[in-house]
Order: sequence, then structure tokens, then C-alpha cells
Amino acid sequence: MNAVLPRFFKSAYRKEPIISALVTMGVVDAVIGGLDDSWSLFAFGLGTAGIALVFKLWRMQQRPPLPEEPVVQHYLPSRSSSSPLPVVNIPKKKSRH
Repeated sequence: MNAVLPRFFKSAYRKEPIISALVTMGVVDAVIGGLDDSWSLFAFGLGTAGIALVFKLWRMQQRPPLPEEPVVQHYLPSRSSSSPLPVVNIPKKKSRH
């Protein structure tokens, strides 16, 4: 668990740095406001984090879907698959013992 959390944060900040920063600021504001009994700061933090998460979900829905079938590139012509492969004879070397 200890090694997973930093990896998660690094990948989140690389993918969406602005949204991740807004969520972090909102959560920090909400924690400070909750501990300090400042309900306006708490509400502002929750609102900031919530709006950032809603924006992220909206952007995820706007992305085009991934192609269903990947493009396959053949390096050999199709007629070679019907003929058998040639046999390669390698001469054996005499061992010196």
C-alpha cells in the first residue's frame, strides 16, 4: 500500500496536472476548514474538488472511443503461407576432445 500511493499520484499528475492540482487544493482546503471549524473554507474546498472531478469525468466522456480492432501489418506476402518452409541443413563440426 505504501509503494502504490506515490505511484498513483505520479500517474495522476502526469495525465491531468491541472485537474489533479485543483483536487489537491480543494481537499487541503476542506481538511483545514473542517479541522478549524471554518465552514466556508470547508465548503469552498469541497466545491473546488467536486467541480474538478466533474470536469475530469466530463472530459473522459468527450474522448473518442478506442478502435475495436487493432491494425495488423503483415510482413510476408499471403502466398508464402501456403507453401512449406525450406529445410536448412547445417553441417556438423567435428569436436576436438
